[in-house]
Amino acid sequence: MKQLFTTFYQLKERVSLDFIRYLYHEIRWNNRLIAITGARGTGKTTLMLQYIKEHYPGYGNEALYVSLDNIWFTTHSLFELADEFQKMGGKALFLDEVHKYPTWSREIKNIYDSYPDIKIVFTGSSLLEIHKGEADLSRRAVTYHLHGLSFREFLLFEYGYKMEALTLSDILNRHIEMAMNVNKQLKPLVAFNEYLAYGYFPFYKEDKILYHEKLLATLNTILDVDLPSTEKIDYYSIGKIKKLFAILAGLVPYIPNISMLSKEIEVSRISLLNYLSYLQKAQAILLLDKEASGIKQLAKIYLGNTNYAYALGGEKTDIGNVRETFFFNQTVVKHKVTYSSQIDFTLNETYNFEIGGKNKTQKQLAGVENGYLALDNIEIGFNNEIPLGLFWGVKTLFFRKVLLLHRALAGVSLSI
Repeated sequence: MKQLFTTFYQLKERVSLDFIRYLYHEIRWNNRLIAITGARGTGKTTLMLQYIKEHYPGYGNEALYVSLDNIWFTTHSLFELADEFQKMGGKALFLDEVHKYPTWSREIKNIYDSYPDIKIVFTGSSLLEIHKGEADLSRRAVTYHLHGLSFREFLLFEYGYKMEALTLSDILNRHIEMAMNVNKQLKPLVAFNEYLAYGYFPFYKEDKILYHEKLLATLNTILDVDLPSTEKIDYYSIGKIKKLFAILAGLVPYIPNISMLSKEIEVSRISLLNYLSYLQKAQAILLLDKEASGIKQLAKIYLGNTNYAYALGGEKTDIGNVRETFFFNQTVVKHKVTYSSQIDFTLNETYNFEIGGKNKTQKQLAGVENGYLALDNIEIGFNNEIPLGLFWGVKTLFFRKVLLLHRALAGVSLSI
């Protein structure tokens, strides 16, 4: 156990508090059992270490961070760790990469029940579903999900520019004022293009030149390592999932023909639908639902974020696809997003958006109520024409909370 504390102290010493992700301020850290999921590279480990550094200063025994893929666990159990930690006066246990420990859910449940004085915070893959483990933790754990950097966070992380999170109402009604304020601080179009190409995952700062190569390697690891550890899936199926992703990457945005895709991948319809679900959970793709019309509609498929588009397409990347992917990726975190045969995106079943460049016309909004253009390559908007970059992590509106409460009785998180 001494080795675990030594490693923890070194990690804690190196972590910086200069930049803190949005989720840090959303988490109710006083809860006894907290689960944080998210894709590799979004910053879950850093988030936990920052909290420890701020709330457990020094090098005492009250808090301990461990990664469950540490070799120590080849000869010791997680419950054994908690028992020893409690006897040392430990109060908060931070567990990283729990999906790599086969009996994680059962042992965390046992620790939770046996040691009521210990708080547990654990992280896992975006593929992780805490109710599907050996022990259902969903009634005990408060769960949060960490997304990649929003454009607003990128501006702070890369340039040190602190921008306010905007409500949809602010963007629609005060976008000229908002854009003028932004333009006083920076050239937004330069920063926006940088974000689209490489700004979604914080690890881009390690090496911007090799970022795309590392990004695809990270996705490969998610499919090779994280997926088998969370789902009962064999290597043959992983190969099929990779082939499916490669095909979809060349077609997005794409309304899938399930029969055609099944034949091309050489799998059953059910397997194909499962594979699409896995890619969505891995945040490799986004699925956009069509407006409800009484009949279940096939979702339109996008890549998970704009960085994937540039990593796969290079100089041939389709900018129209990138613009739509950005809008969807930024708004879906806090809002219900759908599409129709006429409109690119509808937010909260009310506000309709067409996405494009600065020369896009109002033609497709003819006869559409609450219609807006979200346009690239403009710094200041006019009337219903809004700079695309202002949708940089849209804050939840009050009416959105009411909608969710009425429809799902779900809690609503705060702004990013």
